Amino acid sequence: MKIAILSDTHSRYHTVEKAVALLQQRNVNFVLHCGDIEDADTVWLFHGFTAHFVLGNCDVLEPLSIQQAVYGIGGELHRPYGRVEREGVQIAFVHGHDKKLMMEIEESGDFDFLFYGHTHKAEEHHTGPTRVINPGALHRADPKTFVLLDLPGGAVETVVVG
Repeated sequence: MKIAILSDTHSRYHTVEKAVALLQQRNVNFVLHCGDIEDADTVWLFHGFTAHFVLGNCDVLEPLSIQQAVYGIGGELHRPYGRVEREGVQIAFVHGHDKKLMMEIEESGDFDFLFYGHTHKAEEHHTGPTRVINPGALHRADPKTFVLLDLPGGAVETVVVG
């Protein structure tokens, strides 16, 4: 099973459409979004995917419309962070602007993976048993990236969105 993890789309429809096309080409239909969506129209671009979202610091202006769009596409909005289990792998995802929350999740030892955004910089490290990964961003990043997680093995591939 492949899972796409992306973050910081910031209403950049053209870039999100390119990322969605790449996901469709690779037959990936499960998406985790680490926040800074900014508007409901961006959410609708993920229609047809099994999509999970968390809110970021830039989502405070339209949280209700974002929530309605998430429900409209059959997705799930997690608060204050997301938690999913697939193929026996425990995954958490958060935006990352709440440093206290992020550290609590990271240091809990409850997750195999923790994905986060906010910084617009791809990064990876380990804290105990948890592999902590920022997939990069689809706005204000060079290059614009997201990651694919291949389960159950745990291989992670960075995908550049041209």
